[in-house]
Amino acid sequence: MEHLQAYHAAGGGKHRANKPTEARARGRRLLIAAAVLFVAGIAHTESKAQAGPFAPMAGSWSGGGTAVLDDGSTERIRCRAKYAPIGPTMEMSLTCASDAYKFHLSASVRAEGSAITGSWAEASRNISGSLQGRGGGGNFEVVASAAGFNANIALRTSGNKQTVTLRADSQFRGANISMTR
Repeated sequence: MEHLQAYHAAGGGKHRANKPTEARARGRRLLIAAAVLFVAGIAHTESKAQAGPFAPMAGSWSGGGTAVLDDGSTERIRCRAKYAPIGPTMEMSLTCASDAYKFHLSASVRAEGSAITGSWAEASRNISGSLQGRGGGGNFEVVASAAGFNANIALRTSGNKQTVTLRADSQFRGANISMTR
């Protein structure tokens, strides 16, 4: 019994085997605290980057719909979109494909009040032009123009759902797309 009292007195009342466990627990707490601060910093940065008229659209979306070709036929399409808003500007891409048809639309847009301007390109047909329109809060109506080509584009975003409607005056007459994130 005396050696047990001496042992406790020498160790300050703590058993030596507990020291590594306490150190690990302290290390885990520090690691968790650092992770929480890191995640909080990212969330704060993302919320700042996504402030503005395009914020509701931020992120990756996927879904499908139908494309209408110049002969009036329709095809089922699968689509993916990415929106990267930073304040009053946004970079975006929309890729859709069916068994026989594919298009890849990219755009860079800027909002000044409710006015939207920018540029766009469709990679598979090597065509590009300008965008003009109106909107805000994730809901926009724009006209994409190029030499010999015009298309009306409407984007409607509500929470995790988005619809994209395209109407064009070319071999590709339009598309109706529904996506979720």
